[in-house]
Amino acid sequence: MSRFFILGGTGRVGKEVVARLGKLKGVTVRVGLRGGETHPKSKWLRSLGAHEVVPFDLTDETTWALALNGVTAVYSASLDPLLQHYINFCKTLDSTHIKHLVRISGFGAETNTALNDPNTHVSIDGAATPLILQHNWWAEEASIKANIPTTGIRANFFMNHLLKNEQERIKDEGFTNDVAEAAAVCLIEGPEKHGNKCYDITGPQTHSMYDVAAVLSKVMKKTITYEPQDMVQFKKDFGTNRAEVFVYLTNGFFTRCSPDFYNLTGRRPTTYEEYLTTKGQAGETGLEELFQAGIFKKGEDKFANLADVKRD
Repeated sequence: MSRFFILGGTGRVGKEVVARLGKLKGVTVRVGLRGGETHPKSKWLRSLGAHEVVPFDLTDETTWALALNGVTAVYSASLDPLLQHYINFCKTLDSTHIKHLVRISGFGAETNTALNDPNTHVSIDGAATPLILQHNWWAEEASIKANIPTTGIRANFFMNHLLKNEQERIKDEGFTNDVAEAAAVCLIEGPEKHGNKCYDITGPQTHSMYDVAAVLSKVMKKTITYEPQDMVQFKKDFGTNRAEVFVYLTNGFFTRCSPDFYNLTGRRPTTYEEYLTTKGQAGETGLEELFQAGIFKKGEDKFANLADVKRD
């Protein structure tokens, strides 16, 4: 029997992975949480399909070995400020019983499938590739260095980040349910088919922010307008690292459409309107998810210490 360990099971992608895998026969879904069964979201995860909820803390290596006991494959997604802990975690993984690792990542800084120069920003002269993009690759690279067949699920900018910065205005532009479906397919079909492969997961069409506002207006049945972001103020509100990523968003870097989701699932990716109006396996529509609390708050730079991360 396959036993999948879910690192990041309460996240917007992770919850969908739990819900999808939990419906399958012959699969045990184990989710790691701080405090295990005592965590406030433990019962919710079990209702989605988790069979086991065990104590696990990415910042506490004493919790790692027991949580991974008997695990055959790992799904992993973690926040940027936890990157150093994730790199350390990967160094302890045992390839004798863990046969597959699926990592949620992003594109724009990878050096195994593309020649991205980390010292070059695509739009800002003299600037480097944003650390957030570099760290997406570093986490994927750490997974690969664990000598476990790794699948990189590289998503572009998530739709559900649209209103995370300033919910009273529209500022940015993505597909967590599709990312979760792609990850679940890779876990189910295994490393024989998806080991040491990378997939770019995007939407089926490009949108300007004015297009996004029009779709929101239709779905919410009220007029939503887009006001272009003042990047100087954005940098003051959220810090340099996130501002550098948003330049990639505004210069069109994330607008290409990839066929990888279709190649994995046999169907086209979800549109923005479908995302907003359709419930995922975890039971929420994108519109409901869009207005949930995010990690980004004005005046708080969640990524201020990213430069302290050591790659090796």
